[in-house]
Amino acid sequence: MPVPETIAKPGSGVETDTGPERPQTATEVLRPHAEVAFAGELAALAAADDRPRPARWRLSPWAVATYLLGGTLPDGTVISPKYVGPRRIVEVAVTTLATDRALLLLGVPGTAKTWVSEHLAAAVSGDSTLLVQGTAGTPEEAVRYGWNYAQLLAHGPSRDALVPSPVMRAMSQGMTARVEELTRIPADVQDTLITILSEKTLPVPELGQEVQAVPGFNLIATANDRDRGVNELSSALRRRFNTVVLPLPATPEAEVEIVTRRVEQLGRSLDLPAAPAGADEIRRVVTVFRELRDGVTTDGRTKVKSPSGTLSTAEAISVVTGGLALAAHFGDGVLRSADIAAGILGAVVRDPAADRVVWQEYLETVVRERDGWKDFYRACREASA
Repeated sequence: MPVPETIAKPGSGVETDTGPERPQTATEVLRPHAEVAFAGELAALAAADDRPRPARWRLSPWAVATYLLGGTLPDGTVISPKYVGPRRIVEVAVTTLATDRALLLLGVPGTAKTWVSEHLAAAVSGDSTLLVQGTAGTPEEAVRYGWNYAQLLAHGPSRDALVPSPVMRAMSQGMTARVEELTRIPADVQDTLITILSEKTLPVPELGQEVQAVPGFNLIATANDRDRGVNELSSALRRRFNTVVLPLPATPEAEVEIVTRRVEQLGRSLDLPAAPAGADEIRRVVTVFRELRDGVTTDGRTKVKSPSGTLSTAEAISVVTGGLALAAHFGDGVLRSADIAAGILGAVVRDPAADRVVWQEYLETVVRERDGWKDFYRACREASA
């Protein structure tokens, strides 16, 4: 008997070709949206929040910042930190959304731009799904609107035939839209945002109408520093944004905390062992990535060459998660050097010629001489063989 095809629809349950089933819960999807995964925290914040809220905001700016940075409410509810970094960065980002200026989160790959964008939208609007994913092939319709061509051919241009983009829906509902990887979108498509952000209106010339934004509407965009040469933002569009730069973690301790926290969250969804079982290996991954990124060892005594990759915090999370999966399925469940060696090699050696030389030199001059790292050195040598 054939297995029914499963279709997940936003805001609904699971449907199959045999009919609707019960609604999905956060534990039944691989990666629930922020407003679902942290619904309890958002509800607790809303109940305790007695500060002024901008129009159509679910929380006050103070509560939004608390949701991202973490804290303890008067009733004892613990709000977990979603972003580990300078508080002022979050405060500026939240304050920007409370004005009529759009927010651009800028930074190198792996600095949690998408993560922060999603949680900001979830806290402000209760919905992080009004998303335009930027690629080299993103069409203008993804930002403005499209057409249901069956309706268009049958009845001509009409509001029923119009298919609103996430940005148009956010404008009409007073919510927060998101545009990921803005600098990957073609320049002519990027510039369709200028009128939306400056005039707060989206013309529909086919109907002789326009959609005007209602209070509460705003837009969060993300862009990578390294992508500025792909489709650099025009000066006219950049002026419509308040740019907030998300830095790499300032200290090894902060980066270890971020990696540990995210690995634990991912591990729970994948039924992997708890991250603290491999706390030493997590610190080693972070140390290696930071030293190769910075071009100098932690003690400042030895300069090292940097590979071509970014070696971001996000990549460290991926390496540790992959190592935990190896330990769980092919080991005893305890994260060890052999479990992360191959992942580190894959993250560091992007250019097989140049990066391999950098990695071998780092192993021999730094890792080999470091006290307590002999097992890590041997594992990395075996993975590199």
